[in-house]
Amino acid sequence: MAVAPISVSPRTYRHITRVALIALVFIVVSGGAVRLTGSGLGCTDWPNCSPGRLTPVSAGDLHAMVEFVNRLVTGLVSVAVIVAVLGSLRRSPRRHDLTMLSLGLVAGVIGQIVLGGLTVLVDLSPPFVMGHFLLSMVLIGDAMVLVHRAAEDEGPRAPVVDAVTTTLGKLLLVAATLVLFTGTVVTAAGPHAGDANVDRLNLDITEAARLHGGSVMMLLAITLLLIRHLRRSGAPPSANRAGELLLLVLVAQAGIGYTQYFTGVPALLVGFHLLGASLVWLASLHLTLTFSRPPIHPGTRVRPPAPVSSASNMQS
Repeated sequence: MAVAPISVSPRTYRHITRVALIALVFIVVSGGAVRLTGSGLGCTDWPNCSPGRLTPVSAGDLHAMVEFVNRLVTGLVSVAVIVAVLGSLRRSPRRHDLTMLSLGLVAGVIGQIVLGGLTVLVDLSPPFVMGHFLLSMVLIGDAMVLVHRAAEDEGPRAPVVDAVTTTLGKLLLVAATLVLFTGTVVTAAGPHAGDANVDRLNLDITEAARLHGGSVMMLLAITLLLIRHLRRSGAPPSANRAGELLLLVLVAQAGIGYTQYFTGVPALLVGFHLLGASLVWLASLHLTLTFSRPPIHPGTRVRPPAPVSSASNMQS
């Protein structure tokens, strides 16, 4: 008796992609734990932990165990990404763009594995570590778009905001990217190298932190300007809520950042700041993704954006 092929509904596929997204954020945190515990060279070889041995020599070797667990988490992320690809192939109806986005996750994870191995082999050279984190942000961005589109119908998305909002959204993403990059510069020049004997970027940590703080202030200013324009232009409630969420995450992240700087950069706060960087990136992407809507079935009534009254303009 023939077995019917498994079919994945759009709603189920969205759940699958959410798991992949959460896993990709988790690997950023676990990778940060490796650096913050000084376990970056706990496993001195790749893909083995030590020459001729896949696992740590001793369970009591904290650094080796932390790095080994991080590699196991990478394996779990790989499984989540593979399931996302298989789900896109079994999704009914199948969509080519979802398959391409999920394959992009596979390519990114493979790139992370290769780059992670090279990072160990070059003794945690700062540029390699910075690239490792930034590639993670690219993967998270890919997964975020995939989650947003996973349950939608096929077809071009239609804008629901004006051209000014779209332009501000692009500036927002540029500013967020700059914040992420300058953040890696601070980390590469700071005390948490992943190993006590690793070279650091030859930069003054105070100047690097000042540069990063300036980029954060620029992102905050663009966010406030965008939120104000969303309210004045009659943007959909989803966009306004997304803007407020980004502002909340940004304020919390800035608070953690300044606290860690003035308290000697304690490892625990750095870990929270690392998670916060991922959340800022996710919130920025989420906001810009609300600027358009998926295709609508023929005959479906769509409520137009609420008109902006002169009174509301004056209040704004």
